[in-house]
Amino acid sequence: MAENGETLTAPLIHNQNAILHFIRSVIVSRPASVDPFFVLDIAAVAAMAERWTRNLPAVRPFYAVKCNPDLSLLRELAAYGFGFDCASRSEIEAVLSLDVSPDRIIYANPCKEATHIIYAAGAGVNLTTYDSVFEVEKIQKHHPNCELLIRIKPPDEGDAEFPLAKKFGALPEEVEPLLRAAQAAQLRVIGVAFHIGCGAKRGDAYKAAIKAARQVFDTAARIGMPKLSLLNLGGGYSAKGRLFESVAECITTGLTEFFSDEPEVTVIAEPGWYFAGPVFTLAVNVIGKRQRGNRREYWMNDGIYGSVKLYDEKIVPAPFACASNPENPTCHGEKTYESTLFGPTCDAADTVLTDHRLPELQVNDWLVFPRTGGYTKSVACNFNGFNVNSILTYVTDSTQAKTN
Repeated sequence: MAENGETLTAPLIHNQNAILHFIRSVIVSRPASVDPFFVLDIAAVAAMAERWTRNLPAVRPFYAVKCNPDLSLLRELAAYGFGFDCASRSEIEAVLSLDVSPDRIIYANPCKEATHIIYAAGAGVNLTTYDSVFEVEKIQKHHPNCELLIRIKPPDEGDAEFPLAKKFGALPEEVEPLLRAAQAAQLRVIGVAFHIGCGAKRGDAYKAAIKAARQVFDTAARIGMPKLSLLNLGGGYSAKGRLFESVAECITTGLTEFFSDEPEVTVIAEPGWYFAGPVFTLAVNVIGKRQRGNRREYWMNDGIYGSVKLYDEKIVPAPFACASNPENPTCHGEKTYESTLFGPTCDAADTVLTDHRLPELQVNDWLVFPRTGGYTKSVACNFNGFNVNSILTYVTDSTQAKTN
């Protein structure tokens, strides 16, 4: 069996249920194993990349590694020529292990450990963010050749599901002192960064932040700094419905309104969830069952301490009764029951879903969770001794057909 992160393949079957067919082929190919596993669909990665380029052609993505550091995904995104947003030494090491040039990495953590800064300097990663004078002191001491982006607090967080401004970003009255601090330290500030927050729901928040960034550009010019040349729009992009297109329209409008007289400014962004969320599918095994009246309760071998984190309320598992109903594994047309899904740990809070209708399943059947690539694997832990970090990723291309 391959190590975690290695590309694994299995037969491809082309139809509308290509991923389920692929999952079944994996299950059949390893009959002795019921371990959970991910499937990465590289066709979905290609679709998300094309969607980004179509809507934001002037904005280069720097994928936020923290969202999902799976090497198979990083490898695919590297092949598109994208950059990478790294927050630590280990993330930088993962990207560099794929032969990605260090100039395609932004060390986008406004507060960095000194030893990590020293590593970045040695690795040739020469772009980072800051939002305090104390960070200026560390960078001056440990990486004086590093170029800086001043990270500002966005004036509007767009109703983000996970806002970040309480922790990161310079306030308007702090901008000029921070620019002058870098100037005094003889560090080169080349641009501005912001982050609306994960899962922002309103595109106008990006436009407001772009306006605030332009004010920083003007402040830098007023105090005699070299001309700023880079604008980092941060992350927070959703792939749901038409929300991304709406956000992209607001970004395009904001760039036109506030930066049309700055044609030499490079614009980048740090999408994470946008790329990782839709392209992974998680398969988990049913390891236990209890029946109380008409209600069914199932235990799975992964849960909320692992990779089963349903941030999107519309993500629901598909039954995959390979063991008990091989002639109809998707249980099409079968009677359903109110069901509860538990993770494997001894914590009662490890409850994934309640009152969810599912067909009758048996131990050794499977449940399949689509669109589970965003902040699932990366925030999993080994609570109760369940080693979720060993979950394998299988790679497929759902558009490829195998001719019979």
